[in-house]
Amino acid sequence: MKSTAPTKPKYFFDQTIYQNRVFDSHGVADPSVEVKMGPNIKDWPKMCALTDNLVLKVVSEIHDPVTTTDELIPSGETSSYRSNPLGLAEFTLSRKDPAYVERAKEVQKAEKAREEGGQPYEALPELKDAVDVILQKFPDADEHNTGIGSTIFAVKPGDGSAREQAASCQKVLGGWANIAHEYATKRYRSNLINWGMLPLVIPEGELPFGNGDYLFLPGIREAVEQKAADITAYAVKNGALQEFHMTLGELTDDEREIILKGCLINFNRK
Repeated sequence: MKSTAPTKPKYFFDQTIYQNRVFDSHGVADPSVEVKMGPNIKDWPKMCALTDNLVLKVVSEIHDPVTTTDELIPSGETSSYRSNPLGLAEFTLSRKDPAYVERAKEVQKAEKAREEGGQPYEALPELKDAVDVILQKFPDADEHNTGIGSTIFAVKPGDGSAREQAASCQKVLGGWANIAHEYATKRYRSNLINWGMLPLVIPEGELPFGNGDYLFLPGIREAVEQKAADITAYAVKNGALQEFHMTLGELTDDEREIILKGCLINFNRK
């Protein structure tokens, strides 16, 4: 009688087919050959560390109960720019505040001039009037210890998806902070922190500033370092400084270091 026991055929692996069809670059890369990138793949711009003080211009003011990440940076038409940080940033708040991008870029010109040792006032003439008011109370603030950036106010930003571009697009346009009554999700707040942006919280009530106003945050770097519970800020209003207060909420030591270094990219270079 024939045996009905299953047979156990031998199998042989021939890796030649894979070697002929699949390129394995591990250990064989030639460092002398330049990596060629497509026209829509761009590097992240350099981001400087948090300065001792900050001058911020409010470039958008949103009073909707909630601002979603899709409103902060829409999906769909932006998908082809996912590897182009500056290209993608052109769509920031396009559905909510179409003028935001140009306002932010105007302020960013002053910061770029400052970082390059140039004249911020030439890049943004209106800045001088605000700084003149600030210097009356804080004469030691100068272009060496005071950064210039933009900020937005939103009642409760960050609801929806976890897309980090909702924060990174503001950062590459010169954003240095968000101001909110609260943040819709921990994810969005964490993304702000990872991009070196201050997740500021202001109590509910009438705002001490409006869209287009300049704010001054003296000693903000030290406040982050020393884990200050209260952040003292000033709005430049009618030729004078109007004091108000904000908080940063709970931050881990690593989160504080990320903000101090300017972003998570800088943090990971240590």
